[in-house]
Amino acid sequence: MMRSSMQHGFSLVEVMVVVAILGILASIAVPGYQDYIKNGNSVEAPSNLANCRVLAEQFYQDNYTYVGFTCNPADTKFFDYSIDNQTATTYTLKATGKSAQNMGNFEFTVNQDNAKTSKYDGTTGSSCWLTTSGGSC
Repeated sequence: MMRSSMQHGFSLVEVMVVVAILGILASIAVPGYQDYIKNGNSVEAPSNLANCRVLAEQFYQDNYTYVGFTCNPADTKFFDYSIDNQTATTYTLKATGKSAQNMGNFEFTVNQDNAKTSKYDGTTGSSCWLTTSGGSC
């Protein structure tokens, strides 16, 4: 009578091949996912700056000055907002990405003439708000 020995499970080589494949897939997928998340988070700043700009112009129509105008968006999870160069006839609204939210390389500005600048994950846009890391407006 012959007994057949059957093995169950995986060999060490098979397990290591699977681990290597998963590592390669993760190294490709994780950076792409992080870019996707940054794209979604960066939408906050242009939206809030556009709203603040409308409010600034309404304030100017009512008061004939920008002095005293404040920009306090309700949604400030990924950016801090400030007003620079505020005088009777000028202002610059600025949104600076929060480093704690992995948005430290982002910055958007707009002034009273609707001149826009941006820094999108390190890429600079001098005449528009960048919407992708590739540098398109």
